[in-house]
Amino acid sequence: MTEKRLRKLGVLGIISLLSYTAMVVFSPLAYPGYDWLSMAVSDLSAEGAPSAELANQLNALFGPCGLVSIMAVCVGVVGCKSKVLKLGIYFFAAMEWVCNVGYKLFPWVSDAPVSNPQNVMHLIVTVLVVVLSLASLILIAIGAKKEQINSLSIWAIFCLVAMLMGPIGTSLLPKAVFGLFERLSTFSAVVFNAILGIYLMKGKI
Repeated sequence: MTEKRLRKLGVLGIISLLSYTAMVVFSPLAYPGYDWLSMAVSDLSAEGAPSAELANQLNALFGPCGLVSIMAVCVGVVGCKSKVLKLGIYFFAAMEWVCNVGYKLFPWVSDAPVSNPQNVMHLIVTVLVVVLSLASLILIAIGAKKEQINSLSIWAIFCLVAMLMGPIGTSLLPKAVFGLFERLSTFSAVVFNAILGIYLMKGKI
């Protein structure tokens, strides 16, 4: 594949973001009583949720497009001088794989307790996703700065702050706003994947 064709794959990161956004915005229409301020995004696609079918349909392009985009970015940075930047992007790609495969293997069961084995595995996947996301964004922020891609470094820091605000807000603030801060964490990763795709298309990485 030529470099020009490879860079075109970055548009799939944007499509992934649009698919995820559509799921978050429109799936609640099929879930009577769903309160986005207090409920998690995963509740929309949980086993037994009335909105599960619609959520999975709207989210169909999120995983495949996001994975192809980030793998194209991984190929695009092979020649990058900064090992820190490359490692950060590889960590981000690993997070995308864990997210897509892990949540499909262990979807949240809405009518089961947290101690349910499947829900426990769902939480373990979430921890892995968060750890990989935080590590990747820190490394990318540092590596991009060394490569003098200052705007990418700023985006990484911005998404890192948004991601950290999620668990801080959900643990310190009332459950009535749990959903709001949870969305800060989830959207930060999806948005950053789209940003990497845009940088790939523009030939900046």
